[in-house]
Amino acid sequence: MLLYHGSNVEVRTPKLLSPRRLLDFGAGFYMTSDLEQAKHWAERTTKFRESGFPLVSVFDFSDEALNTLKMLAFPVANQEWLRYVVAKRTARSLHLDSDYDLVMGPVANDQTYQTINLFLRGYITEEITLQLLLPQKLKNQYAFKTENALSCLRYSRAERYEKNHS
Repeated sequence: MLLYHGSNVEVRTPKLLSPRRLLDFGAGFYMTSDLEQAKHWAERTTKFRESGFPLVSVFDFSDEALNTLKMLAFPVANQEWLRYVVAKRTARSLHLDSDYDLVMGPVANDQTYQTINLFLRGYITEEITLQLLLPQKLKNQYAFKTENALSCLRYSRAERYEKNHS
């Protein structure tokens, strides 16, 4: 399977770095199997950092590797997913956690962030939050959280993307 990492630089050797912000699945190296999602991440990161170019680093990830990793998978945005995301997004510490080698599941998009923020502020219930999230076609994300998980990735290439402004 091919996985993509969008950034403002080429990433040949992924590293576990503490993030500057709270992420859906906590600290880790994030990837997606959706090229369009990776392009979006690359554009957003380039704009935020005000340097580099939108680049998508492409990696091979063996399906057999899934059998060797301690994983947590969320097939859909359900109650367990919401509680996990909320826990990671409200954590006081940004340290790397290694309860799992790999966490997979839906990625919160811009509309999802707004819905989750309404929930976090107490404006809507968990039940309403999930009802609002269900119809959304959320992309996926893979959070590689340990060196063991990163060792299963094989760098393939990097591709530069520019938004078409026509």
